Amino acid sequence: MLKGDRLRNLRREKHLTQEELGAMVGLKKSEICLYEKEQRSPSLETILDFIGIFDVSADYLIGSEVKAKVFMKQEHIDNYPITKEEMLFLEELKKDKMIYLFLSLFIHFI
Repeated sequence: MLKGDRLRNLRREKHLTQEELGAMVGLKKSEICLYEKEQRSPSLETILDFIGIFDVSADYLIGSEVKAKVFMKQEHIDNYPITKEEMLFLEELKKDKMIYLFLSLFIHFI
């Protein structure tokens, strides 16, 4: 099932109304509302449309990935999807202060 809160947040980040998003994928506002409330599941075709519109993975839309903010070469990239395993790895890195500090400094110079 599609994560309704994620769809709603993505839609709001793009400053789209439910009606506008519905028009983009050939659906009524009420259908988008039902997806966001998780009272109806979209078709695979509609999920693919959402992936294209919001530039996210299917895994993110169905809830198996998280979004993170990534800083690279002084450029800020929002909504970069990473897996749960990657998040756990990063949490483990934080436990070793020296490695975490080294990697933090290294990333700033890339």
